[in-house]
Amino acid sequence: MGITAIIIPARYNSKRLKGKPLIKVCDKPIIQWVWEKAKAVKSADRVIIATDNQEIYDCAKSFGAEAEMTSENHKCGSDRITEVANKYPEIEYIINLQGDEPMIKKECIEEVIKQIQKDKSADIATLITEIGANEDLDDPNMVKCITDKDGYALYFSRSKIPYERNIGISKFYKHIGIYGYKRESLIKMTQLEQPDIERAESLEQLRALYNGMKIKTSVVKYNSIGIDTIEDLNAFRKLAENK
Repeated sequence: MGITAIIIPARYNSKRLKGKPLIKVCDKPIIQWVWEKAKAVKSADRVIIATDNQEIYDCAKSFGAEAEMTSENHKCGSDRITEVANKYPEIEYIINLQGDEPMIKKECIEEVIKQIQKDKSADIATLITEIGANEDLDDPNMVKCITDKDGYALYFSRSKIPYERNIGISKFYKHIGIYGYKRESLIKMTQLEQPDIERAESLEQLRALYNGMKIKTSVVKYNSIGIDTIEDLNAFRKLAENK
């Protein structure tokens, strides 16, 4: 079995919450919360923070993380982790763990690793979870996913899918933003042109589907708090302080 690396892309200039990897919650920067979850995963051989910002790089080094400086010109996280993966040809499986998922459970990361290592048909592995009754299905920040009978993704959207012509028949699932790639699949995807559906939805996984790549999903009960807005940050801070 080849080397498995968790690579955490972290950029400073987020449109909605600038500098969020460095924002401290309970005296610990968000990027450290994520890194500590990744380090607890026994099935990963390495954990690397990939950033284009010197301050984030220095912060990562200060708490003992392995970190790599990357280009400022990347359009998305997969491009950033590809730059790092290209430095280390011995890495066979790459896990893209978002730097704004501080509450991710190590069991969820382990599930992605297990799927991408064992499923020979899958180019990519990811997670979905059933959308709760109190969640806003029309929220465009909540990415929805539909799959085939074998758990391979058919489509991802910021819109509510499937459309309910008949109410109460279908369950709804939201996507959790963690990906496992086989090395060749990651490199292939990042070399492809962005199709119109990717640009329209601003979802890079649609590039893979558009080009016939297979994305295997696993259903988990984890309900993520991805930090995109100040409201997300306040919700995470409240949870962390209560714990």
